[in-house]
Amino acid sequence: MRSLGLAAVMILGTAGLAFGQVPPPPVAAPPAPPAVHPAAPADARVPGQPELRAQLTPRDFTTLAAEIGAKVEHLGAREGERFRKGTPLIVFDCSIQKAGLDEARAALSASEKTAAVNKRLLELQTIGQLEYDVSVAEAEKSRAKVAAGAAALAKCTVPAPFDGRVAEQKVRGQQYVQPGQALMDVIDDSVLELEFVVPSKWLVWLKPGLDFKVAIDETAKSYPAKMTRVGARIDPVSQSVKVAAAISGFYPELSAGMSGKVLLTPP
Repeated sequence: MRSLGLAAVMILGTAGLAFGQVPPPPVAAPPAPPAVHPAAPADARVPGQPELRAQLTPRDFTTLAAEIGAKVEHLGAREGERFRKGTPLIVFDCSIQKAGLDEARAALSASEKTAAVNKRLLELQTIGQLEYDVSVAEAEKSRAKVAAGAAALAKCTVPAPFDGRVAEQKVRGQQYVQPGQALMDVIDDSVLELEFVVPSKWLVWLKPGLDFKVAIDETAKSYPAKMTRVGARIDPVSQSVKVAAAISGFYPELSAGMSGKVLLTPP
């Protein structure tokens, strides 16, 4: 009986909630956080201003080539190595050229002696003027052969034209090369230059000596630079002109061929 009474009480209570009790109001949801936008980069371009890209180039560079046909005997510097001006970069085996020069010198000595004897015989009127003139001409010919042999022998060593580095080595030791064949590319990276194109209307304020900075992609750093020269001709189609600048100072991490953005803003 007690259990039946408790059940009746619970049923009545539930009915009271269904018909007489007001449910509590719903709880409001918390406010949404404000939207977050990515910050603009610090070096964002000014609207309407073109992005200026530039590449590092060495001030001096050249391709060394063989002037004689010979075998490479020694390489004074290999790819990537530094050298000083006048260092023998390539030495050829010139044993044939040396032998030819010795032969020319011996022929010169003989022809000079013949000319000297003929001069004395001419004074004694033993020979004619023509015979003496021919002997003198032979001596001159031998002297020219000695000079040619010495010049060829001087080409057996290829010296460095300036202080710099070997950019590309095109031959190997004991390789035979032909006259005119490329041997190696060398650069002088003591001063790195920048070449880029700017709007021609900037010429009213863009002058040699102007200081600015350039951000190099490979190092993710900015470096000081100075304007060195302005192109002599304006492209009438794009209304642009080529200019050149130089990195101010020496930075060992910089190499020719790197590129970056010129941080130059009109006044």
